[in-house]
Amino acid sequence: MITFITGNEHKVIEAENIFKNFGVELEHIDLGYCEPQGTLEEVAKFGAKYACRKLNKSVIVEDAGLFIRALNGFPGTYSHFVQDSLGNQNILKLMDKVDDRYAEFRSVIGYCAPNSEPKVFLGRVPGQIALEERGNLGFAFDPIFLVPDLGKTFGELTTEEKNQFSHRRNSLEQFIDWYINQE
Repeated sequence: MITFITGNEHKVIEAENIFKNFGVELEHIDLGYCEPQGTLEEVAKFGAKYACRKLNKSVIVEDAGLFIRALNGFPGTYSHFVQDSLGNQNILKLMDKVDDRYAEFRSVIGYCAPNSEPKVFLGRVPGQIALEERGNLGFAFDPIFLVPDLGKTFGELTTEEKNQFSHRRNSLEQFIDWYINQE
């Protein structure tokens, strides 16, 4: 069993669907913690170490962000704050008349066991910023994140479809592959 520290129910559902493919059970604990400013990796390491010490057991945390090339990686590590304060429509306004629409979602899993240092696992998925919001599935930036090969945004994909290749799936699978080989 893996203990997943998050307050985001959407992440829990995605992780449960991915973990069940590997026969790994997931326990969810919502344990708030102050996130330091830094890279996704630094935030994930800090969160995993904090939760591991607080609960005295092995845990994973996940930090993710949308990185838009034309905006020098913005919103990046500030994605949650930017989503809450600006929202998708204002991101689209920032991208108005911008030709380079490349963006990628990144997800970092931080794992920490008692008496050890945290490990991190980075997953990413390339895409583009759509010209408009499309779809009402998913959450946060999903309706503006276009997957060119599919011609659909994450907001138009079911959780099952998204989980076939998402940034979170990539980072979770890297973690699971490492984790099951440790036992």
